[in-house]
Formats: sequence, C-alpha cells, structure tokens
Amino acid sequence: MGKKKRIRPLAICLFRHHDRILVAEGYDSVKDEYFYRPLGGGIEFGETSMETVCRELLEELNVEVDRDSLTYLGTVENIFHFNGTPSHEIVLIYDGALKEAGLYEQATLRGKELNGEDIRAVWMSINEFSSGKSILYPTGLVEILGIQSLSDT
Repeated sequence: MGKKKRIRPLAICLFRHHDRILVAEGYDSVKDEYFYRPLGGGIEFGETSMETVCRELLEELNVEVDRDSLTYLGTVENIFHFNGTPSHEIVLIYDGALKEAGLYEQATLRGKELNGEDIRAVWMSINEFSSGKSILYPTGLVEILGIQSLSDT
C-alpha cells in the first residue's frame, strides 16, 4: 500500500557565520546529485516552528540553539522529487545562533537522524550556492539569502 501523499510543514535554520551557513549534505541516487540543506525538520502537532528548530538540532546533532536569537526570514513552498518520490513541503526559514561558540570553528558536525541515518553538517560559503557551484534546497532559499545579505550591510 502506498504512502499517503501529504504536505509536510518544516522549520529550518541557517546559522550564518560570516559568509558561511551550516548545512547538511544529502544525496539523491535517482538524480545522482549531491545537495545541501539547512538543519531542522518536521513541525510536530502543538509545537511552534521555533521549538521545532531547537528540538531538531538537539535530537540530530546534540547542539543547543540560542532560542532568543531565532529570527524569522520567510517561507518557501517546495515541490520536488527525492530519490524518485514526489514530495511537497511548506518550509519556515529562520536565522539564528548556536549556544556553543566553538561549533562555528568546527569544519564538520556529525549526528544521526531518528531513523539511524548519519548526518554530516558542514559550514559552506553562501557564494557556493549563489554561483550555482553547489545545490541548496529548498528551492528559493538562495533568493532569501540574497535579500537578507543586502539588509545586513
């Protein structure tokens, strides 16, 4: 029996540090494509999107988010295929800070998804994505980053 198709509400956070953001590395075997996406996950019933960001980072990487630092940037609707399966997400995007300053100096942060899959999060230059050299999902995030970086100057 096929899985019921549904729209997933997600919350992700960029964790910007200078010109870099913290992203998890992913791979689509059908497209034979490596991609990156900010950390976060599915919003659970009764949970705010800010709570989702904090819970997901603690569950997946065992790192604490400075909740007061979370700033809402916008929402994107993401309709895509991953490993051949169609998906539909509404993604709330935040910028924020990690509580432990030393994490900004670590090249790689490792953790695990609840399903046991390894997570490898890396700091990558925003230019990697805006130049098209690397792929950043969800679609539309590069544009939000572009708007944000202009307002930071």
